[in-house]
Amino acid sequence: MRVLGVDPGLTRCGLGVVEGELGRSLTMVDVGVIRTPAQEPIARRLLAVSEHIDEWFDRYQPDAVAVERVFARHDVSTIMGTAQASAIPLIAAARRGLPVAMHTPSEVKAAVTGNGRADKAQVTMMITRILRLSQSPRPADAADALALAVCHMWRGGAQQRWAAAVAAQQQDRPALSGGTGPRRGVNRKVAR
Repeated sequence: MRVLGVDPGLTRCGLGVVEGELGRSLTMVDVGVIRTPAQEPIARRLLAVSEHIDEWFDRYQPDAVAVERVFARHDVSTIMGTAQASAIPLIAAARRGLPVAMHTPSEVKAAVTGNGRADKAQVTMMITRILRLSQSPRPADAADALALAVCHMWRGGAQQRWAAAVAAQQQDRPALSGGTGPRRGVNRKVAR
């Protein structure tokens, strides 16, 4: 499985591609950061982010996409740009029919470090270890993108296996007779 992790932002948007299987070592395929100048108009900045993200989708052909879930902060100007940038990988994935998962920062931190309140240095250190990298990814947005992909591989993969197991169990279960719920193929007349 190959996952594209996106740490959305207008000034810096982190991208990281991780490959592997649940229960096995994961490998970093690539990592990078899209940068846009703050003095540019918002439309041009969003277009630049969109073009770069499309290039990554075309180049790396991910099986799934993991995007950081935007949450409210005190600085509204920062949250607006982040929210706008986070829509871009969602749309790009939808155009390609790819599954998308949104993970909160604390969920990602917990998955990667075991602590939902870990700081950026701890996340970077653990991503460097988990992916067996010779040097830490910089800036933090790059490490965060890889952490999103790893989180999805570990948590999203487990959720997908759980859903598949439940669906298989429901298909194998014989239909219940009598009692609750409608029965298929039976016409019932209601006496009044």
